[in-house]
Amino acid sequence: MPYRTIPLVSGEFYHIYNRGLEKQDIFINQRNYLQFIKTLFYYQIQDPKPKFSTYRQSKTFPIDSSKKIVEIICYCLMPNHFHLLIKQVQDGGVSEFMRRFIHSYTKYRNVKYNRQGPVFQGIFKAVRIETDEQLVHVSRYIHLNPLVSLLVKDLKLYPWSSYLEYIGMRDNPAVKKDEILSFFKSPKDYEKFILDQADYGTRLELIKHTMIDVDE
Repeated sequence: MPYRTIPLVSGEFYHIYNRGLEKQDIFINQRNYLQFIKTLFYYQIQDPKPKFSTYRQSKTFPIDSSKKIVEIICYCLMPNHFHLLIKQVQDGGVSEFMRRFIHSYTKYRNVKYNRQGPVFQGIFKAVRIETDEQLVHVSRYIHLNPLVSLLVKDLKLYPWSSYLEYIGMRDNPAVKKDEILSFFKSPKDYEKFILDQADYGTRLELIKHTMIDVDE
């Protein structure tokens, strides 16, 4: 049975990753992506209200966020995997959050497509963020995924990540972007940082041991 080898500590940041079972797609269409995103933000709350069945029908994210078990700093959903940068707020928060939202999305997929069994590949992977530099560079690593994977030529055209919140093109208060943007003078400076490919390649070599091996 798989088990976690690193502690998950409150107040710390983690890069979380998982992919589809046998590298199969997690998302088949736009509705799947939207369902996953709503599930993600719903289950970061300790005792979320209203019920998820009511909440998921809304076009926005009307939810009391006063008591969170984790905070979502940034995210990126790819066809067969996802990346999250999250902060644990309460003890056991990361594990509980992942358990609840993975279970919810798996149940949704199984009912919708008349299937059984897991959707994701085993236990999620987690890397603890140890420095401010690592924090901002992991955010860039996550946001660059659609571009690096050639899904889009312009990150502004990819709706399934938090990048649009970071550059001011979309508003979602559930994304705690200030944790990253506080290191930059403006969202425009962060956008430049994201797109600075040459510098990114150099920095990635320096911190690649802290990244998760996606093995796509």
